[in-house]
Amino acid sequence: MKYHFNPAKIMLPKSDFEKWSVVACDQYTSELKYWEEVKEIVKDAPSALNIILPEIYLSDDNSAEIDSINSNMEKYINGSVFNEFSDAMIYVERESNNTVRKGIVGVIDLEDYDYTKGSKAKIRATEQTVLERIPPRVAIRKDALLEMPHVMLLIDDADRKVIEPLSDKKAQFDTAYNFELMQGGGHIEGYFIDKDTQTTVQNALESLIKNDDDMLFAVGDGNHSLATAKECYRQNPTELNRYALVEIVNIHDESIEFEPIYRVLFNVDANDFMSKFILAHEASDTDATHEYECVTAEATSKVKVKATLELPVATLQVFIDEYIKENNQVKIDYIHGEQVVYDLCKQENTLGFIFKGMGKSDLFPAVMSDGSLPRKTFSMGHAHDKRYYIESRKIK
Repeated sequence: MKYHFNPAKIMLPKSDFEKWSVVACDQYTSELKYWEEVKEIVKDAPSALNIILPEIYLSDDNSAEIDSINSNMEKYINGSVFNEFSDAMIYVERESNNTVRKGIVGVIDLEDYDYTKGSKAKIRATEQTVLERIPPRVAIRKDALLEMPHVMLLIDDADRKVIEPLSDKKAQFDTAYNFELMQGGGHIEGYFIDKDTQTTVQNALESLIKNDDDMLFAVGDGNHSLATAKECYRQNPTELNRYALVEIVNIHDESIEFEPIYRVLFNVDANDFMSKFILAHEASDTDATHEYECVTAEATSKVKVKATLELPVATLQVFIDEYIKENNQVKIDYIHGEQVVYDLCKQENTLGFIFKGMGKSDLFPAVMSDGSLPRKTFSMGHAHDKRYYIESRKIK
């Protein structure tokens, strides 16, 4: 029987987890102060910070940063920074905002993953994959010796038979780590799952598949990172490259709340954008509408427009994409949290949008029925709730 989730050789730092573990590289992309504070916390200690490239620092030429990342990976591997654990799965409990999120770290086979819209693969993208975002990430990963996951895959396990039973068994497992995450990330504990329990988990996962076309995993976070891993495997189809380290989480976990990802436009004439947006979406009395809170440095207002697509984010994103094609000086960022939108829009020539998000119970039916959703449709919590880098795996 083929399992779609498996143990792996997992590497963990030998010590100082607090300085090693940093939040996913695609967070705080407009907040330089956050990453500068992380540098101050880490200082000269071995840290995941030194083997990732936070997206806030992405530029047209990242070759020097990539060379440094690859050099640091080699130094860490050869410098006794890690312990390596064979055939490992790690049960994880992440406490944040007075809730505990439960998950399991292991590997998936990239042959089972397809990010194209309408795919029938067992692992599918929940949101549109932006192909232009993949090559810069491939440049970072293609010569890397290690991967670290911030990918979170969701399962639809209403009966809670895959992950949740491990909570009562964790006292029987060996501890992998137990520490406080930096920068308000909360507390995290990890436990090595024994071999028999691994098999129980795998069989419970497979039992979720009722039909050949069923989706087993939906990508909750890190879709572009997983798409990058897939592309690197296509370019270099080795056995190590074929797999990717991920954390699986139950969409029915009480800690998981879907948060909308808001939009902020920079270098934009807000009056021009809004007049054209409203004109293109004039609603009659019988039309369904979407409401947006529109934020600028001068004022905050609410507008209702015709709903051309089911989700508010979809109606807005389609128009933004077309507008930017005609006004290429306009830049967009995807923002977690209303207050961040308000703060960013204190700058001149910015325009922010706040709107209602999607319910988590709608995700699996929507993806299996309609294919992937608009990119950056939802987030599983705020930026500080995102996955932190802890585990590593050799990919060369």
